[in-house]
Amino acid sequence: MPKLSTWVNAARLRTLPLSVSGVLVGTALAGFYGSGNLTIFILALCTAIGFQITSNFANDYGDGVKGTDNEERIGPKRVLQSGLLTRKVLKRGIIVSIIVNGILVVSVVYLAFGPENLGYIFLFMVLGAFSIWAAIKYTVGTSAYGYRGLGDVFVFLFFGLLAVLGTMFLFTKNISWPAVLPAISIGALSTGVLNLNNLRDHESDKASNKNTLVVQMGYEKGLIYHTWLIGVGLLSLLIFIVLEFQCYFQLLPFIVFIPILLQLKRVRGTRIPSLLDPELKKLAIGIFLLSALFYLGNNIFCNFE
Repeated sequence: MPKLSTWVNAARLRTLPLSVSGVLVGTALAGFYGSGNLTIFILALCTAIGFQITSNFANDYGDGVKGTDNEERIGPKRVLQSGLLTRKVLKRGIIVSIIVNGILVVSVVYLAFGPENLGYIFLFMVLGAFSIWAAIKYTVGTSAYGYRGLGDVFVFLFFGLLAVLGTMFLFTKNISWPAVLPAISIGALSTGVLNLNNLRDHESDKASNKNTLVVQMGYEKGLIYHTWLIGVGLLSLLIFIVLEFQCYFQLLPFIVFIPILLQLKRVRGTRIPSLLDPELKKLAIGIFLLSALFYLGNNIFCNFE
């Protein structure tokens, strides 16, 4: 039986802070507009983490089976690639994680809407099922969308729009149009993390026929694309704060703008892909801190004024 440390390795803990950023921002928006529930918040966090772990298991399996994870890959060794888990055992792990995700989705949706809102329950169950499908189909199967340059679109949708606005809707049962701006912000910045990954791996991805956007557009254009993602992400959040300004604590996320912009400058000047590996973690942590400060400023501190 595989050791717990092996499953922890497969879960890729360093990716988990990014997965909860959308929930933090969505909860902050709900609190900003006057709604909140601690139990829903905790279940939503657990659900987001569950989706990410399922995605990480599936990515390990899909890339391992296809041979994309090989000796030329720059990032950390995967469990299937390293022989720590067999295909059969890893597939079982994926199935178990899917079951856990299903339980979490049912729990948070029922608690948020109750039996009197069956339409909302059905809608979010469908979205939950679609989220699980997206987590798996990124690299698994002959039609894996991550191999066709569509990973960026799905990350933007699921880490940004769905995570932020879906979480907000669990509390408020409605969505205000300014809330779309922070959702765009988290979506664009999260896509930036994926783009850094694709910039780092573009040579091995190309050799393995994994046609990410970076493989299709080239490394230099991938750097320009990255600049736009970071720019749109920060600008969208800035516009929201200007439009919905109520207290100075809302300015807390600006603290993280500086290191993110400094990192962007480093990335733009990097021509050796392997040097981008530590930048993934830094950007992911930066997005998490940005989201946490947004949560504190809009959901906690402003309510005390």
